[in-house]
Amino acid sequence: MYLRAISFLQQQAREYVSSQDLADQLHLKSPQIRKDFSYFGAFGVKGTGYHVDTLIGRIRDILKLSSIQKAALIGAGRLGKALALYPGFGMYGFEIVEIFDSSPQKIGKKIGNTKIKSINDLGDMEEQGIRLAILAVPSEAAQEVADRLVESGIRGILNMAPCYITVPKRVRVQTIDIAMELGILPYYV
Repeated sequence: MYLRAISFLQQQAREYVSSQDLADQLHLKSPQIRKDFSYFGAFGVKGTGYHVDTLIGRIRDILKLSSIQKAALIGAGRLGKALALYPGFGMYGFEIVEIFDSSPQKIGKKIGNTKIKSINDLGDMEEQGIRLAILAVPSEAAQEVADRLVESGIRGILNMAPCYITVPKRVRVQTIDIAMELGILPYYV
């Protein structure tokens, strides 16, 4: 959240940002921001604020985003294609380097510059330096594909399938169900 906000300010050619600037943008209180940053050391200057480029670098280091994080995308349907072409992953250092699907009609075609491969060619992801995967498959296929990803050496899965998956404790899963998230809004509206 902080990285996104500071990156936005960097795009506006801001050299320094105060905790109050961030608080205003993120709808937080500035003492909370200073407290959060203090957990990782002092990198602000009282009265001046935080140097934007330095702060972005420090946050990227803390989040382990300083080097490119390769990811595999499983599912080349409408959602998968949108994710493969989404430029926002680059800001966080993510690069989708492999795309897999089970549909013979999609295998061999390209999304952007990446050729779609058969899910049967998943292979050893760890050997290729790929530790992350995005799962954009129908719910009925999600668990089976997740099991194959775990076997292939994947350590983190962004699950976009509208279901929960079970994996060993050594694998981290983040599930995002867009329809469910949208379903929460009427309660607040």
